[in-house]
Amino acid sequence: MSFWFWHGLQKGVRTTRYPRAPEAALGISPGRPVSTEFPSQDEASLAAANCPVDAIAARGAWARVDLRRCIHCQRCRFGDSHSLEWRSDYEWTSVPSGLEKYEGFPHAYGRSLHIIVVDAGDCGACLHEVKQLNNPFYNMHRLGLFFTATPRAADLLLAVGPVSENMRVPLLKTYEAMPDPKRVVAVGACAITGGVFGQTFMSAGGTASVLPVDLEIPGDPPPPLAILHGLLVATGRKSPVPQESLPERSA
Repeated sequence: MSFWFWHGLQKGVRTTRYPRAPEAALGISPGRPVSTEFPSQDEASLAAANCPVDAIAARGAWARVDLRRCIHCQRCRFGDSHSLEWRSDYEWTSVPSGLEKYEGFPHAYGRSLHIIVVDAGDCGACLHEVKQLNNPFYNMHRLGLFFTATPRAADLLLAVGPVSENMRVPLLKTYEAMPDPKRVVAVGACAITGGVFGQTFMSAGGTASVLPVDLEIPGDPPPPLAILHGLLVATGRKSPVPQESLPERSA
C-alpha cells in the first residue's frame, strides 16, 4: 500500500486534461476516414468499392464517408492505392438524421448526470471502451458523470450493440423505467445502424428501431474520449458535430 502511495506522489496526476485541453497522447484514438476528392470518378468508385460495409459512396470524383456505418477496418486507409484521408480526432458525436437539433438536459444536470449502460447484444468491444471511462486516466467522476445500475436513478441511457431479439424488451423496459427528462445515446456503429449485423430476424438494426435516439457516437468501437465527448454533449458542455459536416474535409 505504501509503495503505491509514494509512487503516486512521485509520478503526479496522470488523468487526461480533456476537455480543458486537447488530448494528444499516442493511441488515444484510431481516428476516422473523411471524404476525399480523387482525380477521377473511376478512382473514387474504386475507393468506395474497397469498403466492406458500404460506408463509402462515390459521388463524382468524391468518395463520401458515412461515419455512422464505418467499422474502422481501415481498408480505406491501408487497403490499396486509393486511400482516403484520415483525421486523428475523437470529437464526432452527432445528432441522428431527421432531428434538427439536440434538446439538451436542463442546466442542473451539467455537473451531475447518472448513466445506465445497456448491452443490447454487443460483441464486447464498445462495452469495453465504455468501461474505460471509470479508470484513472479518463476519470469521468471528475466531470460529474456517474454510472448507475438502476434505471430509476438514471438520466441517460447508453446503448451498445445492434439490439438482438432477446434484448429488445429489456432495453425498452429500461427506458420506460427511467424518470423524465431522459435521453438516449447510441454508442458504436452497431447501436446506430446495426453495423455488420444489419437488420435481420435476430437484430433490430440499431437502437433507433426500438427507442428514440437523441445522440449518436460513431465508431466500431469508438474510443473512450469519443464517448466522453458524447456525454459532455448530452450535458450541454460540448456541441454535437453537425452530421452534414462529418463527411467533409476540413478547410
